[in-house]
Amino acid sequence: MTEPETAPTQPAPTEQAQTKQAPTTSWLVIDHVHKQYPDAPTAVLQDVSLHIAQGEFCCILGKSGCGKSTLLRCIAGFEPYEGTVSLAGTVHKSACPDIIMVFQDFNQLFAWQTVRQNLLCAIKYNEQVSDKQGSIELGYTLLEKVGLKDYLDYYPHQLSGGMKQRAAIARALALRPKVMLMDEPFASLDAITRKHLQRELSALTAQTGTTVLFVTHNIQEALTLGDRLLVLAQGGSVVYNQKNTLPRPVLPSTPGFSEVWNQLSSMLDR
Repeated sequence: MTEPETAPTQPAPTEQAQTKQAPTTSWLVIDHVHKQYPDAPTAVLQDVSLHIAQGEFCCILGKSGCGKSTLLRCIAGFEPYEGTVSLAGTVHKSACPDIIMVFQDFNQLFAWQTVRQNLLCAIKYNEQVSDKQGSIELGYTLLEKVGLKDYLDYYPHQLSGGMKQRAAIARALALRPKVMLMDEPFASLDAITRKHLQRELSALTAQTGTTVLFVTHNIQEALTLGDRLLVLAQGGSVVYNQKNTLPRPVLPSTPGFSEVWNQLSSMLDR
């Protein structure tokens, strides 16, 4: 893994500005992960090594085709790869219920089931959920928090794209995964809905203690949500890996915002 030569200049938090402090103990460990498709001239991922803390919200930036989605799919166990991925000391090479992925596609719900049935079905058939009643209650609480309390008996075709995405996120969190992988889940949403879901996602994952790896092309979104910021270069190598020390809530007017934004933008342009 390649570290930047210099860290970005960011202000120390003041008494009035609160900075979210993520845990420092390694929880999700990506160790020398390498991925190259057969007959491809170059690798998609090259020797990626990362240590993500429990409860940390990690945002991943990079140009299209640099391996961001492939990295998530390897961590989720959907792709074969060289190297290891371990969670809480246990190596995972295939899909497991402790690691759940939320995609950009709005159609992640079962079309023939209502929002309520989608939630109950996911919990009922997940053998790793020991406290099913507790998870059901958590699911209903999460659906209420994302504004779907009055839409429990609606089918997916009766919901907007943003509502479908909210339902999919609430369902995923109700399963109490240790890690949630999110591949540009808000990319197709309008600006107002996107801002609302960013706020809700940050609050919900903090409440559940879920570790998140979140792929985005939007630098402001990464600065708003991320405890840790990563940049992948073409060929899937990590060229930037730093904690986000900007005081919360992060706004364009936040001291230090423009400096970090410019540094990340320049790195992506390269």
